[in-house]
Amino acid sequence: MSNYQQQFSLEGKVALVTGASYGIGFAIASALGEAGATIVFNDIKQDAIEKGLAAYKDAGLKAHGYVFDVTDEAAVNATVKKIEEEVCVIDILVNNAGIIQRTPMLEMEVSDFRKVIDVDLNAPFIVSKAVLPSMIKKGHGKIINICSMMSELGRETVAGYAAAKGGLKMLTKNICSEFGEANIQCNGIGPGYIATPQTAPLREIQADGSRHPFDQFIIAKTPAARWGTTDDLKGPAVFLASNASDFVNGHILYVDGGILAYIGKQP
Repeated sequence: MSNYQQQFSLEGKVALVTGASYGIGFAIASALGEAGATIVFNDIKQDAIEKGLAAYKDAGLKAHGYVFDVTDEAAVNATVKKIEEEVCVIDILVNNAGIIQRTPMLEMEVSDFRKVIDVDLNAPFIVSKAVLPSMIKKGHGKIINICSMMSELGRETVAGYAAAKGGLKMLTKNICSEFGEANIQCNGIGPGYIATPQTAPLREIQADGSRHPFDQFIIAKTPAARWGTTDDLKGPAVFLASNASDFVNGHILYVDGGILAYIGKQP
């Protein structure tokens, strides 16, 4: 392996990816595993952990799964300690676990707004705080926060999500500011619209052969003229987790096909 290739290798590294039993988290964790990292992931239910472990096995990857709630500071601290004892010190943290609630702001209960903020913003603070001391002691660490285009833009019905993801962007910059001198890099990935089983109904061809209206909207707004795939997130994740990005800090890498750079087609 050349020195250039070695920069992207994650051999000997331990990566904790929260909420990675399926979806975007699974794709990112798999990419880190394929690059050589030992995969650790969590979920809030044991059956999701079992399904995740089976999926990693099917992909030819070994993974370690732990049940804990990312919003529970005591549980997070206890599990991070357990991971350090049973696996090793965490070199790479990906704060992926998140939720979204699509409700018009005037109809959204304050309790629901707080729940979104708790999972999407408070939890990355809690988990990052838990892993940082060992990263500082080791002299190196990588934190990747899964942000969103809603870290930059607003949209109807996602007040809580946009507020949380905007805050996560600034938490990313602040971790960079506070721990950069300790050789810890904290960056974000902002996925665009990604084709997943959850979004499949929005991409179904209609009875008259036309695209779904939302599908038409996304294609028109995306210079790449397509939805992203989970594979599109793998390279950026490996880059930000590897030594190749050691002088990249406090940056949000938007993997959106160009949406944020584009005003859209003239009607």
